Amino acid sequence: MKKLKFDTIAIHGGTFTGTGVNPTSFPLYHSAAFSAESAEDMEDIFKGRKFGYIYSRISNPTVTEFEFKINALERGAGAIAASSGMAAISTILFALTESGHNIIAGRGLFAGTYLLFDEITKKYGIDIQYVDMNNPDNLQNALNSKTAFIFIESICNPALEIYDIRKISEIASGHNIPLVVDSTITTPYLFNPKEYGAAIVVHSTTKYITGNGSTIGGILVDLGNYDWQQTRSKGIMDSYSTSGSLAFITYARKKILHNTGGCISPFNAYMQNTAVETLSIRMDRHCYNAMKLAEFLKEHKKVRSVYYPGLDSSPYNDLAARQFGNKFGGIVSIRLDSKDQCFKFMNRLKLSKIAANLGDAKTLVVHPASSIYYNCSSRIKKRAGAYDDLVRISAGLENIEDIIDDFNEALEEA
Repeated sequence: MKKLKFDTIAIHGGTFTGTGVNPTSFPLYHSAAFSAESAEDMEDIFKGRKFGYIYSRISNPTVTEFEFKINALERGAGAIAASSGMAAISTILFALTESGHNIIAGRGLFAGTYLLFDEITKKYGIDIQYVDMNNPDNLQNALNSKTAFIFIESICNPALEIYDIRKISEIASGHNIPLVVDSTITTPYLFNPKEYGAAIVVHSTTKYITGNGSTIGGILVDLGNYDWQQTRSKGIMDSYSTSGSLAFITYARKKILHNTGGCISPFNAYMQNTAVETLSIRMDRHCYNAMKLAEFLKEHKKVRSVYYPGLDSSPYNDLAARQFGNKFGGIVSIRLDSKDQCFKFMNRLKLSKIAANLGDAKTLVVHPASSIYYNCSSRIKKRAGAYDDLVRISAGLENIEDIIDDFNEALEEA
């Protein structure tokens, strides 16, 4: 059979059949523990001499199926599902770094990632440097022998900056440093970081992969691009002697995720695995609605500026078209006259919901500066583009005419 297309892999790809039965819909194994046939079997499973399930914090068949599915879509070497996107990022962080290391990150990051890096990571002797990666020379100048990894978002949230990921990965490769890409906003459908040289991709599966705001989750995928013999992590180096090219995924799962307890609920994995089957259809609609909404807002007299990479006026339009296959994501950000105007506008929306999530079937709006970034300094807010006069919009799946009518009425009333 020819190489399968994305939509087909999303439905059939990575199907795990180790349970001895082959249901058309993989079942939910909602169990905390799994019994062994004998004490000897239990010992063999713990020692890795025999395959089996022990305890759902360690592994669970439903979670395994979800990991197989996302790994197939990313064409990776292995995946680890976690309790949230932040748990997935934390697993990467603790696997790749040791005291004395540093991390180079793009300046536009989700507030939760900023706070993890600034409030937790620095406590353990790991330095963070934020770089404007619109100019790759800034990255080149920031790297040194202690850099453990480079971290960027495929589309920065909420300012929607986009970096040339191929150039960044070439610089990272030249220094034998793994590039980690948070592709939550682009999903595996719009962007394949493996083709651009990234070492690891991470998703908050809470967002578009779930698609309806019902469950929390995260996942990381080793894309098979990085030679883990080059890592600065002693733990991964020790793992390499027994796990070879799977050293990162083995160490991250057994030594980090298992011991920190950031495992995903089997129920959440079941819900998200089912949702993946319609990801491409939903993302097409999100992108379409976001583009139409951005075009409308760009012409509205009450809107000062619109951030959306699909607009010809965006400085990232050409780059986004190349990297994301002429699809530009489902997020639009707008700037009004003031924070007060933002609140008045949001409070007059009738169809759209005020919520801190994104990627929902419903259109969601949020004022990032006073919510998601409320714990961040003014310096971090400015760096991330979380301005006082900015509203972030997650375009939902409703009829676009209804979305536009809702926005138009709210803007006129405000």
